[in-house]
Amino acid sequence: MTVDVLVDTSVWSLGLRRGDINPIYGKELKKLIYESRVKIIGPIRQEILTGISDFNQFTKLKNKLTAFVDIPLFDRHFEFAAELSNSCRSKGIQGSHTDFLICSVSKLEKLAIFTTDNDFHHYSKVIGLSIYTPIPH
Repeated sequence: MTVDVLVDTSVWSLGLRRGDINPIYGKELKKLIYESRVKIIGPIRQEILTGISDFNQFTKLKNKLTAFVDIPLFDRHFEFAAELSNSCRSKGIQGSHTDFLICSVSKLEKLAIFTTDNDFHHYSKVIGLSIYTPIPH
């Protein structure tokens, strides 16, 4: 059974960059897009678009991202994110609100997280996440 994948900002950044630093991530992102397995949430969309000062480049990227519909977020996602954050903090592991929202959505919607951010591996030791690992082709 194939699992859909919540793609974190770190992978989008690598995959969308010209002259891809790590081609494995770009190729894997393209493969997941082709297979219609890519999922996104509003906070990740915001992070991707933040910091692009060139209006034309911003508009071009924003238009490309319209191909991906945000997973609707509800109270349960935010409440569970707080619960996961509290669990990790009790074990000495801190993270951002957005990271724990990603963890929450991943667990509640049964999605793997595709990220280059090692913090998610630390969170997983406490809260058990499904982390997507690209397979070199």
